[in-house]
Amino acid sequence: MWHELKRHFAGPLIAATVVGLGAAGAHAAPRQGGTLTWIVTPEPASLIPLTNTAGGNAEIGPKVVEGLLTYDTDLNPKPLLATAWEVAKDGLQYRFSLRPGVKWHDGKDFTSADVAFSILTLKQSHPRGRSTFANVVEVQTPDPLTAVIVLSKPAPYLLTALAGAESPIVPKHLYEGTDVAANPRNSAPIGTGPFVFKEFVKGSHVVLERNPDYWDKPKPHLDKIIVRFIPDAVARAAALESGTADLGGQAIPLSDVKRFSELPNVRVDSVNWAYVSNHQQLIFNLDTPVLQNKAVRKAISQAIDVNALNKVVWYGYGTVSPAAIGKASTKYHNADIRYFPVDPKQAEAALDEAGLKRGPDGTRFKLRLLFNPFQERRAADFVRQSLARIGIDAVIESYDFATYTTKAYTERAFDITLEALANVFDPTVGVQRVFWSKNFKIGLPFSNAAHYANPEVDRLLETASVEVDEAKRRALFLEFQKIVHDDVPSVEFGANPSITIRSKAVQNYAPTGEGLRGSFADLSLEP
Repeated sequence: MWHELKRHFAGPLIAATVVGLGAAGAHAAPRQGGTLTWIVTPEPASLIPLTNTAGGNAEIGPKVVEGLLTYDTDLNPKPLLATAWEVAKDGLQYRFSLRPGVKWHDGKDFTSADVAFSILTLKQSHPRGRSTFANVVEVQTPDPLTAVIVLSKPAPYLLTALAGAESPIVPKHLYEGTDVAANPRNSAPIGTGPFVFKEFVKGSHVVLERNPDYWDKPKPHLDKIIVRFIPDAVARAAALESGTADLGGQAIPLSDVKRFSELPNVRVDSVNWAYVSNHQQLIFNLDTPVLQNKAVRKAISQAIDVNALNKVVWYGYGTVSPAAIGKASTKYHNADIRYFPVDPKQAEAALDEAGLKRGPDGTRFKLRLLFNPFQERRAADFVRQSLARIGIDAVIESYDFATYTTKAYTERAFDITLEALANVFDPTVGVQRVFWSKNFKIGLPFSNAAHYANPEVDRLLETASVEVDEAKRRALFLEFQKIVHDDVPSVEFGANPSITIRSKAVQNYAPTGEGLRGSFADLSLEP
């Protein structure tokens, strides 16, 4: 019934087998102790990625809560809370052997019951988990150290979806019977990870301290992590340059990248992490009457020169992609798709033909333009100016991250929004959520914001999600990208720059494919 896809046995993970950014010498023992000051931006509303996939949740959370697996830079699975795994020949069961002797930070034993509860909760409450675990019918727990995920259909992406940043395992005894989305442990987490939560002061900082009982001794190497929230980009840059902060991802203005690369006390890393696979887009609200006309959406797309946006807003550090699956996904990206020609005159003619002529003030109509704080504000300015040239008044509404998610996904109080919905590690997980009609749900962040529905797109996505033949799966995704491009529910920008600034002292902060979304168990501060 079973075949081994990969098997590992219990024991500490060996960090030396994976080269991390800022890695110390191959034979140097990591320095123990020290406090890391880490800038995370924007400030998340909660701290673990259980019901929210925001960047801050996915970065901070895995230091406290863990997944069943971790991944190397080629996304090959490695043991974490699971020490071994087997996949049934028909692809319908995944059997995990769990690490013995692991304790929750409150002293309770970690068991298979926690795994079962977490997987089924992610299926209901996680924005991507709704599709990732859509085929899960049950999680069997034959004993405390064995969990068996049972599927109704194959899920070829499942074994790559089990990192702490994507599918955190949470304590059943603190979540069962509660409103999971409102559980206070989302902001004061209890986990099994290398760091223990101590304090979350909204608008200021988070304090995490070394877990003295961590199963992978002598890790972690740090004594403490102080996560700082600094809203102003200039102030973030000053903190990193002066050494009052040690590490920050997407923390400095892109205009400062070249200057920082020449500073002697810091290092600049530019990696589009394999597990994250940055991708940004403009999304149309298809419930807005004027945007229900595809000709109008196409006209808007023809007014936005994404290549110019890359140069002006991203300083040329981005990688543009007109396809919904970006270029980082070499297996599934459709390189035949091209942007509609940038042609303001043709766009204006199309809007005239749609009966949307300019009024006496030169304006055709107004649109509410929102932007996820993970997008550059300058991108919103760029889009506003682009649309003004064809007579559309795009009124920018700027919100903090928590308010933005409410406005966009609960109140749906937008007409167009600049989003940062990363492709992540597989299209079924990262891309399907954006375009699958069944993933439209009021109040669910980072789901189908457009309220896009196309039965053929649904069929292609659903078929690809269970297709185990790689060539057939690729063909399905290629066709999906063609249809979505033609329907114009969005304008795809591509991979925004991923810039990490670290002090020279910070070593081995990213030894896995999760990058900054890893555990920091291997991170050390070297003199």
